[in-house]
Amino acid sequence: MTAPQIPSSGAPAGEQPSRSTAEHPWPVRVVSMKVAQWIDRLGDVWVEGQITQLNRRSGGIAFLTLRDPSANVSIQVTCQPQVLDRSEVPLGEGTQVIMRGKFLYWSGRGSISLRVTEVRAVGIGELLARIERLRQLLYAEGLFDPRIKRPLPFLPRTVGLVTARASAVERDVRSIAEDRWPAVRIRAEYATVQGPTAVSQLIRSLQVLDADPEVDVIVLARGGGSVEDLLPFSDETLCRAIHAATTPIVSAIGHEPDNPLCDHAADARAATPTDAAKRVVPDVAAETMRIGELRERSRAALRGWVEREARAVASLRSRPALADPRRIVDVRANEISRLRRDALRDIRRIVDGESATVGHLAARLSALGPAATMARGYAIVQRVTPDGHNPVVRSIADLAPATQLRVRLPDGAARAAVMAVERITPPTDQEESQ
Repeated sequence: MTAPQIPSSGAPAGEQPSRSTAEHPWPVRVVSMKVAQWIDRLGDVWVEGQITQLNRRSGGIAFLTLRDPSANVSIQVTCQPQVLDRSEVPLGEGTQVIMRGKFLYWSGRGSISLRVTEVRAVGIGELLARIERLRQLLYAEGLFDPRIKRPLPFLPRTVGLVTARASAVERDVRSIAEDRWPAVRIRAEYATVQGPTAVSQLIRSLQVLDADPEVDVIVLARGGGSVEDLLPFSDETLCRAIHAATTPIVSAIGHEPDNPLCDHAADARAATPTDAAKRVVPDVAAETMRIGELRERSRAALRGWVEREARAVASLRSRPALADPRRIVDVRANEISRLRRDALRDIRRIVDGESATVGHLAARLSALGPAATMARGYAIVQRVTPDGHNPVVRSIADLAPATQLRVRLPDGAARAAVMAVERITPPTDQEESQ
């Protein structure tokens, strides 16, 4: 089927001016013809999108709406039913497909549609390969860098929740969060979580919650589903919106095996929505028990410290220096008394010894002194001189007749004069022996 040809029904097309002006406007049929010619120049194109509407009419033609998953843009598609039947995968609403066709301009209603001659459903392997390529691209740009992840608040004032309206996910998150911390506030923003409009609604809900200063953390949650159902959560636009948000975001998409790209872009990943509620809201019972345990541990630690210090003080008090402080003085006093006695004894011994030595020396001195000699009958003869020096006479050479002498005896002295001097010959050894 081809677009209907536009009859000239007037002056030939060649007679029309090359450009329309206010004086020479083009008729509607001419404008339609020129638009059809320009569209016809585009030729065959390959288009990728998501089927949102599929209507098989009895007239032997099928009408589809092909939508861009990342934008609010769609085109109308027509094809023979046989084209859809040749697809290896059953086609329905939400199916990701690649179509080959040619654009036609319908002048009767002034619309454009894509006349499709071949349809290919995008398989799971191809979807996963595209997601992997996008993951590598975003990773290279640093959107998944762990160093830029924001920490989750310990006790958030308000928890933002992005999920489907009246879903089991919302009920689970609310019930678990309120059971764990009854005072928690949850602000929910609803969005479609699958289909062609999911990405735009998810981004809008995230931006609304991110702009609320009361929201401390946002949970992006959805239940399980097929790879096709979770495709919106691997969308590049959504990942960049999560990265641009200033509020910490927890991704809780599907079940544990599911791993869409928003899990990497978010600040934290939860295995399930239930796990996300447990991660963002602390358990009041567990925290109360932990506080009790910490108090008991602090009490036990303080008690142990006091007991150790008490034992240390008791040990110090039991030492002799503190048990009887005067003991050290008494010991030193006794030691000083003993040392004084020893010193006095040694001094007496030394004095006695020295006194005995002095006595011996005095006896020897007395025995050798002139007094003892004179007591045996000897006398000291001094020559009397005018100056009063009176030197001792040691030889007859010091004497001359009439020399005045002083004779000193043991009991006094006598004056004498030299009448004569006689020399005495010393006795020989024989005489001395006799």
